[in-house]
Amino acid sequence: MDPIKNQISAIDPLTIEPVAEPNGEEALHKILSGTTVFSDNRPLAAVTSLEQRRRRKAQIAGGLLLGAAAVTAGVLVASSFETVSSNPMPAVTLPTSTPTPSVSVTPTPTPTAKPSVTPSATPTVAAPVTTPPAPTTPPAVASAPVVPPVPVPTTQTYTYPDGHLSFTYPVGWSIRVEQGPFDPPGTAEASRIVTVFDGAGAEVARLFNGNYADGTGGVVDRTILDRAVVPGVRDNSGGSVEFGFSSNQAQNIPYEGPAYEGMPSPRTGAADGPPTYIMDVRASSELNPGISSSGINQVRVPNGIMSAYAVFDPAKQPAFATPEAAKAWMNTTQYAQLKAMFLSLSYK
Repeated sequence: MDPIKNQISAIDPLTIEPVAEPNGEEALHKILSGTTVFSDNRPLAAVTSLEQRRRRKAQIAGGLLLGAAAVTAGVLVASSFETVSSNPMPAVTLPTSTPTPSVSVTPTPTPTAKPSVTPSATPTVAAPVTTPPAPTTPPAVASAPVVPPVPVPTTQTYTYPDGHLSFTYPVGWSIRVEQGPFDPPGTAEASRIVTVFDGAGAEVARLFNGNYADGTGGVVDRTILDRAVVPGVRDNSGGSVEFGFSSNQAQNIPYEGPAYEGMPSPRTGAADGPPTYIMDVRASSELNPGISSSGINQVRVPNGIMSAYAVFDPAKQPAFATPEAAKAWMNTTQYAQLKAMFLSLSYK
């Protein structure tokens, strides 16, 4: 502000040295005490005229106006030199008209104090709110028709020559078809024995259909581990046919009658030896738990006899070392495949 102050002081008309006015008393004394020659030609430089006083007041008023304008200009220049922020404000769009900061002058009680100029706060322009554009939905693309995958068959079917009996077995397994027993002559074509082999080539089951068969039985204590009705087969009496997996413990048969008088009484109860495990298809009346006849797995159908049973490894006696081992085998894939094959039997 010092250069501005100096400029204002330089143009202040109050600082101009006026012409010294004559002392009136001294002039009066000279008039009264001596002879003085007055002439109209003497310039009146020492006398201030009314017109000069008016010009002087006009110069003083003009100087004050110029000083006030300079102060205002200085305030405006000083307010423009603001500290630059390290975090610049986001770019905004300003309105067309530029706001002019207001200036207020506050006088102080001290006569010699300069007027205090306080610029108003810089106006803050709010950033316009921008609404994000709505997401555009891509045009629908016609998708290719979904073609369901072709199911891969997991089983294959065998039907006996006369077309009555059929069953399914897993893909990867194989069968061997042989001539079965028959009676009377001329009925051989309707008798077939089908041997089933698993994927490793081991014999796992046999199924027979023909007009002739025989068998025998005894007394056992049967524990049934699993059973289910075969929906596709009924016996000649209309009774149900079931798949079953059981443990059979042979029982001693007591001797009775006159022929055995005087002989020691035979021992009763379980016979010596391990239990026999049987998985087959038979009439429901032949699958009773507890002590009963071992029965037979021959089911009478319209064209003769049907039988189906699993073949366990003959080298293993018994087939399962313990009942727990037999129950564990029931959770294997092979057990599930054999059970499904027996339940698929259908007679038409």
